[in-house]
Amino acid sequence: MSWLFSTLGVFLALMTLLLALYLITARPYQSSNSVANSYDEWTEDGILEFYWGEHIHLGHYGSPPQRKDFLTAKSDFVHEMVRWGGLDKLPRGTTVLDVGCGIGGSSRILARDYGFAVTGITISPQQVQRAQQLTQEGLDVQFLVDDAMALSFPDASFDVVWSIEAGPHMPDKAIFARELIRVLKPGGVMVLADWNQRDDRQKPLNFWEKRVMRQLLDQWSHPAFSSIEGFCELLAATGLVEGEVITTDWTKQTLPSWLDSIWQGVTRPEGLVRFGLSGFIKSLREVPTLLLMRLAFSAGLCRFGMFRAIRANSLQKSTKQYSLVSSS
Repeated sequence: MSWLFSTLGVFLALMTLLLALYLITARPYQSSNSVANSYDEWTEDGILEFYWGEHIHLGHYGSPPQRKDFLTAKSDFVHEMVRWGGLDKLPRGTTVLDVGCGIGGSSRILARDYGFAVTGITISPQQVQRAQQLTQEGLDVQFLVDDAMALSFPDASFDVVWSIEAGPHMPDKAIFARELIRVLKPGGVMVLADWNQRDDRQKPLNFWEKRVMRQLLDQWSHPAFSSIEGFCELLAATGLVEGEVITTDWTKQTLPSWLDSIWQGVTRPEGLVRFGLSGFIKSLREVPTLLLMRLAFSAGLCRFGMFRAIRANSLQKSTKQYSLVSSS
């Protein structure tokens, strides 16, 4: 019996050590450089691409959710977002800015399957380089290093602005919202998908919810999550939006992604050979954050928000008027 207690003691000590290392080695947001460096590292070693594919975002599993291959669900997400935003009705040659394009998975689908002329931007030079490597000749798509908080494009440059899960990295959501709408042509469409926190103005976070959110922010270089309601207000407050900002919640459709992302390491053990012990340890340290994400989204602490807005034809709109419309 003593050996059992000894084994248990060693196990608990090891778990305590691993937890301490996890907390000590957090990657809190410090500046745009901390975000760029994090993505540069993940892109350079190839681990994230190996397990998550060319789409560094969640997948769409249907409504109600169905069992689906993890990588297939990710590409399905892009097509579902195109349809939800009404972009499938736009002509070939439509100009699109993909804000936070990662290694270009969504940009390539938009160019290849819909005939759009796509410009993908990311703050990570390594992501731009990898996106260019993965893009076949003949696609009307280009990738640039640019900062979503200060886009280098003039006003009214694009027919569509598209963004998936980039918002949590933005330190000032009001500036981010204005930049997204600013570069749209009058009558242009912004379609955005993002991780959001529950609106704490309606229901304040309790002690444990604050601790969970702090880990979600610090582990992946996020300054803050906005709420669906709050970001909708910021978009409308730009004074550049025509009519209503349309929103909906895709939490249920995307929720299986979190456990599926962990399961990839079990079903594809060849990654252990390719990336060695250091790669295994690096992947393993992300598991607690993935589980916390699953907990936060399933418990209603976080929500997966979808946003659609139209750039106004007139720029003389009040910055004090907004409306929130929910659409399934």
